[in-house]
Amino acid sequence: MKTASFHLKFMSSLKTSSVGVKTLFVLPLVLSAGILCAQAQDDNTSNKKEEGNRNVMLNASSANGPREIQIGLPSADVNVLENGLPVTYATNPHSVNTTWRSDASLSHVGLLKIAETAITTGNIGYAVNSFTNLGEDGFHGTLNYKTNHFGLNEISLNINGGLKNGWYYSGSIYQDFDPGTFKLKSTPFQDRTQIYKGAITKKYNGNRGSFTAMYKYANSHPVYTYATQSAPFIYVGDGSVKEYGKFKLGTTSYLPVDNNMTYVDMKTGKVCSTDLYDAIENRSSELSLMNTYSWDNGLTWKIVGRYDHAHGALVYQTPMSLLPTKDNSAYSYVYQDAAGAMQRYNGEYVQTRMPCLNAGDIDEILLTSELSKRWATSTLRFGVNEWWYDIDYASKTTMYDQTVPSDGSYPVRVYDAGKRDYYFYDYNKNASEYYVGHENKLAFYFTHDWDITPKFNLYYGARGEFQTLSGRNAAVTNANGSYVGRFANYYIGATAPDGTLISPTRISYHWFNYDVTAAATYKLTDNFGLTGDFTYLVQHPKFEAFAPATLPNTDRISVPLGRAGVYYNNAWISLTSLFSYISKTNNNSTLNLQHATANGTEIMAAPLTYDIKTWGWTTDVMAHPLKGLDVHFLFTYQKPTYKKYETSVTFSDGYVGTINATGNIVAEIPQVLIEFDPSYMITKDLKVWTSFRYFGKTYANINEAYYFNGHWETFGGINWQVNKKLALGCSVVNFLNQTGAKGSIAGAELITKDEAKDIKNTLMTGSYLRPFTVEFTATVKF
Repeated sequence: MKTASFHLKFMSSLKTSSVGVKTLFVLPLVLSAGILCAQAQDDNTSNKKEEGNRNVMLNASSANGPREIQIGLPSADVNVLENGLPVTYATNPHSVNTTWRSDASLSHVGLLKIAETAITTGNIGYAVNSFTNLGEDGFHGTLNYKTNHFGLNEISLNINGGLKNGWYYSGSIYQDFDPGTFKLKSTPFQDRTQIYKGAITKKYNGNRGSFTAMYKYANSHPVYTYATQSAPFIYVGDGSVKEYGKFKLGTTSYLPVDNNMTYVDMKTGKVCSTDLYDAIENRSSELSLMNTYSWDNGLTWKIVGRYDHAHGALVYQTPMSLLPTKDNSAYSYVYQDAAGAMQRYNGEYVQTRMPCLNAGDIDEILLTSELSKRWATSTLRFGVNEWWYDIDYASKTTMYDQTVPSDGSYPVRVYDAGKRDYYFYDYNKNASEYYVGHENKLAFYFTHDWDITPKFNLYYGARGEFQTLSGRNAAVTNANGSYVGRFANYYIGATAPDGTLISPTRISYHWFNYDVTAAATYKLTDNFGLTGDFTYLVQHPKFEAFAPATLPNTDRISVPLGRAGVYYNNAWISLTSLFSYISKTNNNSTLNLQHATANGTEIMAAPLTYDIKTWGWTTDVMAHPLKGLDVHFLFTYQKPTYKKYETSVTFSDGYVGTINATGNIVAEIPQVLIEFDPSYMITKDLKVWTSFRYFGKTYANINEAYYFNGHWETFGGINWQVNKKLALGCSVVNFLNQTGAKGSIAGAELITKDEAKDIKNTLMTGSYLRPFTVEFTATVKF
């Protein structure tokens, strides 16, 4: 896991980039009121596992992945399921977007409610639920095409049909050529992904049973994980930011032209060089087998298994210290000009960056089997998961310095000629990682969805999970029993400054995890009722938590979630209002803290374990005030706070960097969220829609010193069903054209509120909003 000085990375959770990916993506509380509304409207819909009123593919962070639905906790794995199995067992280093897209190959994409996700996967949070488009009688074809005004070309094709004697086929191709929202000199695409699927299905015994064998190959270069991670801006001091000179947030590149990277191999100590486009290549070969059989008495058996052989890779380039260099005699930075001669750099600033090259070879076998029985008023289900994950993983880190041009030109790499004679330094010193071995989860679960009376529905379930992990990592201790930590030129086989030999350390753990859940809806009248649910989940750290230089806290992680409220429905409105509480204990985290010394900026890793809790209130409304007009509105107020958040580290000059954030609002999580989604059918074939999402004030560091004002994320578009064969669409991302920063600020952990009062109109670096984008789509059925 990559721990950046500007961003908390939670060892028990997803390691994603801040993008584009964002992946990581820390998140506020949004409650599953939509599914409760649906339950109240129709008793039979209580059997549904999914939540409504959420477009999971409307993403202001990424052009090609599902958004994270926020639950008020630090980000956990982005749960995406296909055919009942997780798309990837762990998202670092093999992220979801490298092997899954919401394309023509899928027959369904929905959103599992929290209780269903907890019981069937053992994770807390919502999960994207998708199913492959398998063969049907006749011949069917779907071609999807998407482009935008930046030059994106995204194509997906599915053809399927029937053969003789109950045999069916399906084949799909996905191609993405995405140059991003600014040009890179090092590669033409910020995302180049190709996915191929082929499936053959046999229906047997009078169509009672269906057996499918499917193969998928994926190859992906998600360059956006390091290309869109950060940018410079002027922090005004009042929660707002200004653009730095001619540097345009989201449309100007902050990457040097040179795409090569020098590093030290964590396993051999060999000095190597790589092209970043090659370093971030992901490959995956999957074989899936699925079988479903139904009896006349309402009994259904489903089993799905998948073997995946993959190479996963993620690359980050985390911004670290930002140094004022104009007329500063303490530095003598030089760069190489176009003719190859070394020239002195006289610019205003130099940015230090930490590239993190994560890569691992992965084999995983995932198997899920479910037996369910349906009666007139209830459904009972029993299931088993057998998930095995084997990985050989290492993350190499290095450091380099680059210019911070204010004229919008491409940065160039520089080095301080008074301290070194090469661009790259401090190999594997700050956040390098290593672990090899396997993890296994064997789980048994059941759920019962029961309409006890016409007015009272009860859903409950439980999961028991045996988790084992075994392997080796590099959490090495010295003769005194203290962790050695990372140092420059660290690798397996190196000798530490205190004489300790760095050799792999054996780890072996066996745990029992469990989840319980219950949800109830009671109709007081035909239109009004009470609703509530409770989920309690107990986990232990995943294998990836053992990647850093210290062992994580292996105590159990407890996550209670409780919600209660009321609903009201009539012919044109459905309203649910809920109060909620969620917390999580024993979050494992590592901070890279920065401190300016006489020899330059020093970075030290500070591990810690802390708790977090969130109180919240949400109101969800779905209304149909006029014929053709639909309006969805969701309001959330929450207060996520740190508990027991204390750590310190001593730097080489004796300075003790201390953080005590207990009681502080969790960084990057807003306390107010609003979603407003109106749509109108102009004709039966023409629909216009918009989506407004408001994220309130967020703190940009742990000490509540820096903050960003609230901002809107906006989407809008028009969809035209031309005829049965052709559908066209045009949409706009960020149609209010808001620009600005979000997330956290590089190197800000140790800044206090008192210190921040005097920091105004200062250059900083951090994440930013996705820029104004016009997209066009076309779907052809044949």
